[in-house]
Amino acid sequence: MSQPRHPADTLYPGGKRFPALAACEHYAGSEKLLVKALQLQNELGPIFDITGDCEDGAPVGGERDHAAMIATIVASPDNRHARIGARIHDVSHPAWRDELAVLIANAGARIAYIVLPKAECADDALTQISELDRLRGSHGVGREIPVHVLIETPGALRQAWEIARLPHVESIDFGLMDFVSAHHGAIPATAMRSPGQFAHPLVARAKAEISAAALGNGVVPSHNVTTEIRDVAVVRDDARRARLEFGYLRMWSIHPNQIQPIVE
Repeated sequence: MSQPRHPADTLYPGGKRFPALAACEHYAGSEKLLVKALQLQNELGPIFDITGDCEDGAPVGGERDHAAMIATIVASPDNRHARIGARIHDVSHPAWRDELAVLIANAGARIAYIVLPKAECADDALTQISELDRLRGSHGVGREIPVHVLIETPGALRQAWEIARLPHVESIDFGLMDFVSAHHGAIPATAMRSPGQFAHPLVARAKAEISAAALGNGVVPSHNVTTEIRDVAVVRDDARRARLEFGYLRMWSIHPNQIQPIVE
């Protein structure tokens, strides 16, 4: 009589192994908020990643200095877990090359990842990835620097599978607010928060397609932020629905109060 086999020995294992990423990605746009987030990370451990935000955090004309501030924090000894990344501006913005150059020159050895926003297509993301690789070479950074790509335009959604297959991509993230805005009023503002964000057909379709593209290519799907800050039950429920109904393995945070409900 044959011996019973464990499911792991018989079921299809899928493709490549998923990157091991924290369940929460916390965004911080100012030096004060970055330092506060780093203190919390050092207290709790690396249960969440921190993303220094150039796109929404830098003042106009001060993009290079803002990137330098983030690089200094990334390279500092206070960054004990080496789990701080950075979001630069999109490919159409004149500052993105300077931001990326500053980050790689000053923190290339320790930066956890680079986030690329507002791609209209896979080629937009590839342009920035190619520049990242060029900078790695010119600054002698031998390690791979992972890339996270935000899907927040209809064009990027259409090419989500191609984006998920690009070099160094370990996560594709849904940018809900800009995705709704890109539809010029066709999607109501109620779809930017719960319960509308899980019920509106166009938004639910986008969430499902992004998650499927990520999971189908061995990268981590990351869910948009919830706008609720004070009521942690809402944050917890949003994180639960994103995970159980749409397969998201990671979620954004914009306030320290949101971190614990997301990682629970």
